[in-house]
This record gives sequence, structure tokens and C-alpha cells, in this order.
Amino acid sequence: MKTFKYISILLLAGIVGCTDSIDLTSPSNIDSAQYYSTLDELNTALIGCYKGLQKPIIDEWSLTETRSDNTWMANTGSASSINLDFASQDMFFPITANQNVYNYWLSTYNNIYNINSLMKALGASYNESSGVLEYKEIAIPVTDAERKKVAAEASFLRAYHYFNLVRLFGDTFFVHNVVTPDEAKQMNRVPKAEIYKLIIADLLNASANGGATRFSATASDLGRSNSWAAKALLAKVYLTLGRKVDASLLLNNVITNSGYSLLSSYANVFSATNEMNSEILFSVRFKGGGFDMGNPLPNNFAPTKSGSSIINGDGRGLNTPSIDIVTSYSSTAGNIDLRKDVNFGVFGTSTYLKYYVKKYITIVAVINDADSDWPVLRFSDVLLMLAEADGNTSGSLFQINRVRARAGVIALTNTDVNTTAKFETLLSRERRLEFAFENQRWFDLLRQNVTFSTPTLTAEAVMEAHFKSVQSTTFYGKFKGGLTTDQISTNLKNRILLPIPQREIDNNSFLVIPQNPNY
Repeated sequence: MKTFKYISILLLAGIVGCTDSIDLTSPSNIDSAQYYSTLDELNTALIGCYKGLQKPIIDEWSLTETRSDNTWMANTGSASSINLDFASQDMFFPITANQNVYNYWLSTYNNIYNINSLMKALGASYNESSGVLEYKEIAIPVTDAERKKVAAEASFLRAYHYFNLVRLFGDTFFVHNVVTPDEAKQMNRVPKAEIYKLIIADLLNASANGGATRFSATASDLGRSNSWAAKALLAKVYLTLGRKVDASLLLNNVITNSGYSLLSSYANVFSATNEMNSEILFSVRFKGGGFDMGNPLPNNFAPTKSGSSIINGDGRGLNTPSIDIVTSYSSTAGNIDLRKDVNFGVFGTSTYLKYYVKKYITIVAVINDADSDWPVLRFSDVLLMLAEADGNTSGSLFQINRVRARAGVIALTNTDVNTTAKFETLLSRERRLEFAFENQRWFDLLRQNVTFSTPTLTAEAVMEAHFKSVQSTTFYGKFKGGLTTDQISTNLKNRILLPIPQREIDNNSFLVIPQNPNY
């Protein structure tokens, strides 16, 4: 559970660290370097940036899981604009004014602004020419090590945000310092390659200057990023760019030296009474109890019409597990996958049967106020990324079987992976089952386009097979304005990227902002 000290810092950060409560570009023109005067104030602002992770993660599932073969918008008869927005994302034809897309975009860039303000106060700036972070002298009375540790955590958060943005939107706006609204309108989208340079620079900074121990001696540091989380995230960035050797070096270092490990129980990884356990490298933290920091996603994911039988205040039936994933877990005698009952549950009778995402369900006193953290990087992710980086080797098979053993399923043998196609198929499947409903699957499919050679495992091929499979039950045809398999496949091929929110384009009177293709 979160400690009182951590909660207190978060609450204070909500007052002074978030854009909603303080505008660092207000008419008073108080420069951030003047506003912050102590290490405590810098840390308070930093925790505000951590709190700024909560809003994007609340919308992220609709941009990732729903667009994958893991979940779908199950309420096919709904005519509500909110549900139709979700359905349009599921079928790859979101309008450019889609509210979920805009909410995610806005909350992400708001937090990037907060992070940039803090980095300015720390004297840390990104040099676009050299591609590195540079430090200048500051007047705040802190040691060089102290300010670099704060900057390491802030740069990790900025890299995390931009990594998500470029994977979802492609070329996007590149803001790495504090700018005024008018200056922002003079900035157009830049090639994602330029943004990846910043992401790498930020994570190299976070790796070099972040904390080196798995857990700090002080409870207030629980939940902060550290050097190991930065290395693991950087390895995922390298994999996404096809730099497998670079990724492998980092991942081996994390496995050998970080102190993180697999828990013996998959269920315990997600327990609200066992948060920040040895498997969690980084998570987005929530705290129930009326502090305005509770997690609403368990209520979003619990099934409709369940009343308080699953979670207090009923559920909304969103992010429903697809038949694809429900049938993917092994259930044969002697080979029962223990992850299945952790990841999703079943509610209702044969006439009203609903699958729902179960792994985040916790007891809540108040609706939308769960204590559940959202995992971003886990040790099992590190193991399976290493297998992806190294390819079909005995070492890779060993890492996959470490994850499978914890799940209670039989080990794979050399015969099972005696071709590249078999190895890649089984690795992709293992990641899907291990990280179900953690917003990983869509990003995994995109990355497989780079790291795998098997054509049937590309994002387009996997999703086309998914749509053909479920269309045979006329699932998608039941929606208002429902689409055929061919129409969905066309949407998929044309709209891998999300649209740039139309408000960003319409509100700019200085520049013509290009929209992503086919919107």
C-alpha cells in the first residue's frame, strides 16, 4: 500500500505541480528558476509530474487494447456517442474529433509541459544538434547529484510520454522546453526520428543519473523511476527501432544486476496489498480513499448489470476481452494456464454471459476510487524482450520458459521452436497472454513489424485475421453503421496511426498542420 508520506507529497504536488492548479507562464511572468528555491520544492514539482501520468493512462486502453485483438467494444446495440467513439477506434475509423484521442493527447502534452518547466528549473536542456542533455549552472542550493537525480526521473517521464506519442501518432509536435502559446503555434510536426533522438537522450540521462537500487531506503521514493527502469524502457525503444544488439546488452544488465525478479505467483503481481513488488520496474500509481487519486478503470472494466457483486458502484462494461484471447489460454489437464483466471472473469448466465478484465479489480468504498496501480514495466517483460532481441537461441527459450513455469504451463522444447516462424509465433503468443490488458499488445504488434520476419505476425496480418474470425459471427456488423470484413481491413491498412486531434489543426492560425493519411 502507499505510505502516508507518499500520499502527502502527491497531494501537495496536485496543488503546486499540475497545470490545472498553477500556470508557470502566467501574466506574473515568474520564471521557473525563480519559483523553485529548494530541493523540496523541486521534488514536489516532480511528484506532480508523476501524478500527471494518471490521466493519460485512464484513456490509453482505448487507443491500444481495443485496437488490438485483445478486447473490443462489446455493447453492439449502444447508440451513445461515447460507445460509438470506442467502437470506431476498435474498427479503425475514429473521427478526427474523437474525444478519447483528444483527451489522451491533451493530458499527455500537459504533463510534458510540466516536465519541461521542471527541467528548465534544473538547468537541464536538450541540445538538438548534439542529441544529448546538457546542464547549466543554477542558483537553487542543491548539489549536482541531487539535481541530476531529479532530472533523471523527469527525463524518464518525458521519454515515456513521447515514446507513446510517436507509436500512436507518428510524426508529432516536438516540445522539449518551455514555450508560450504563440510560440507553440509556430511549431509544426517533426519526423518521429527526431523525437526518438530525444527519447534516447532522456533515457540515457535517466540511466546514468537515476537511483541504482531497486527500492530506496525511504518509503517516499517508492514508485519513482530509477536507472533500471530507464534501461528497460530504453531497451524497448531500441527494439522498436530494430537495434536488437543494443537492447540485448541493456536487458542482460537489468536481469543480472538490478535485483528485480519474477514473483512466484502471477496473481500477487497485481495485488493492491503487494504493490511495488520485486517484479514491478515501473507503474502508474493510484491511491483510493477520497484523495482524488483513485483509479476509475476497475469500474470501467467491470461488467454492466453486475451491481456491486464485482465492484462497488457497478461497472461500465468497457475493454471487454475478445473471444480470441479468452480461448488462447491453455486449459487442458496438466497444462492449465494460471494467468487466465487472474486476467479476466465471467459474469452472468448463459443468456447474459459477460467476460470482463479482472486483474485490476479491488475492493473500493467509493466508485471510481480504486487503489490499483497500472504496471508499465515488469521483470517478465524484460525476460521476454531479451528473447525477442536475441532471436531463436537456447537462451531465449530459457527466458520464455521462466515465464511459462510461473504460469503453470508446460515448458517449450527445441522441437517447438525448430523454425524461426514457430519461435516468433510462440513468443508473440506468450507476450499476449502474460501482458493481457496491460496496454502492451498493440505496441507489441507494431514492434513485431520490425523485430520479426514471419509475415503472418505483422500488426496488419494479425488484426486482419482477428477481424475475419469474429466477423464470421457477424459481431462487427451488429454495430450502428456496422462494417464488413473488407471494410475493416481497408480501415486497418490505411489507419495504423491515430488522427492528430482536429482541434490542434483548426486552432492554429499560423501554420497548416498536416493530418495523418486517410483521415
